[in-house]
Amino acid sequence: MRKFLVVLDDSRECLNAMRFAAMRAANTGGGVTILSIIPPDEFNHWIGVGEIMRAEARERIEVHYEVFAKWMRDKQNVDPELVIREGEPIAEIMAHIKEDTDIGVLVLGAGVDSKGPGPLVTHMTRQAGSLPVPLTIVPGDISKERLEAIT
Repeated sequence: MRKFLVVLDDSRECLNAMRFAAMRAANTGGGVTILSIIPPDEFNHWIGVGEIMRAEARERIEVHYEVFAKWMRDKQNVDPELVIREGEPIAEIMAHIKEDTDIGVLVLGAGVDSKGPGPLVTHMTRQAGSLPVPLTIVPGDISKERLEAIT
């Protein structure tokens, strides 16, 4: 089964990327993998604090994921998989794509503010020619109705 890989983060554009991935998966018989990345721990010298922060980050990710997962299950009949990795986002995305050979498409949401589309989109589009899977970039301000029409 082909899976759509979508990155869960705190950005607003993440919502449309999630919607797109779920709708495409529902319409093509695919699956969705939601990848969330915990950045490298800056508190390594405070091991106890670092472990608490890591546990809190995982808990926050799981709560955030469950909101999207419930919508995907209830509205799109897609049961997403959550993967949490720790490290640098680009490296972890690429590593996961290489490890999970069922990943068929990477879906990212593009920011709409004056800062540009966001660091992930910027980096991945520069590398698009050498990515092991197609890249779909979903505009951050596209309407839900437009998403439904194009998926």
